[in-house]
Amino acid sequence: MSILAIGSIAFDNIATPSGRAENVLGGAATYFSLAASYFTDVRVVGVVGEDFTAEHENVLKKRAVDTRGIEHAKGKTFRWGGQYLDNLNEAKTDFTELNVFENFHPQIPPEYKDSEVLFLGNNHPSLQGAVRRELSAIKLTGGDTMNYWIRSANAELRKTLRLINILMINDGEAKMLANESNLPRAAQKVLAMGPQALVIKHGEYGATIFFREGAFGIGKHPFRAPALPIEEVKDPTGAGDSFAGGFMGYIGSQENLNREVIKRALFYGGVMGSFAVEQFGTERLQSLTRPEIDARFQVFRELTHLE
Repeated sequence: MSILAIGSIAFDNIATPSGRAENVLGGAATYFSLAASYFTDVRVVGVVGEDFTAEHENVLKKRAVDTRGIEHAKGKTFRWGGQYLDNLNEAKTDFTELNVFENFHPQIPPEYKDSEVLFLGNNHPSLQGAVRRELSAIKLTGGDTMNYWIRSANAELRKTLRLINILMINDGEAKMLANESNLPRAAQKVLAMGPQALVIKHGEYGATIFFREGAFGIGKHPFRAPALPIEEVKDPTGAGDSFAGGFMGYIGSQENLNREVIKRALFYGGVMGSFAVEQFGTERLQSLTRPEIDARFQVFRELTHLE
């Protein structure tokens, strides 16, 4: 099934203990699309400025990502700068320049209207909801949000959550959204808001998926996937979006959605996140091969297999 990804395309300045990199191609939609492209067809909708060249767009095109949904606007592309010098699990933001992304209103090309899987990257909940309502052929919707929207647009977010099948957020965001300090109880409260499943990302500790009773015919028992220990993390930026791309991409490549597919999708999400952190920006995601991905998937399986 083809996946339609809606989100940010950006240039990042990043500093980590491994070094510094400036003007590297990033953004949630970029990481997601590249990661998902190893599993199924991907279409992307975003906005870029005049500093986004054909060379940048070719990064996506080389992975056969359909870029007809990228809007080229006057001005500069969204830019973000941050550092992970004190804590690799949390970025310290140096600057955020929304630029053309500030007035981004996703325009869905007619050729994309038959998309079957939708991923709503982090954006204002009302824009996420408008996109979902516009697309009648969608069979499965994944979505992301952040603490900013949980605080500033809570009412709109709760409306949008009713339209999302699988929500992907981290531990802190789940607890904030549910106003609950206990994670399993927080997960159940979030599921009661609408999603059928909730993927909680634990950073370097993996991810857990919780299900609403009867969702996908799977049952409500959660499932946990580990993270692969990486000897050197050069750049954590985009790890979560790459995880989402691997997770949704694998699901999109399957005919049916069941517990076994969900479990494998969590592992493939972890695989793509683990590759993303090995180089700055999207560099590692650009040069991967499917045999490399499947080999690392096997390593993940062996981590959790008990004779």
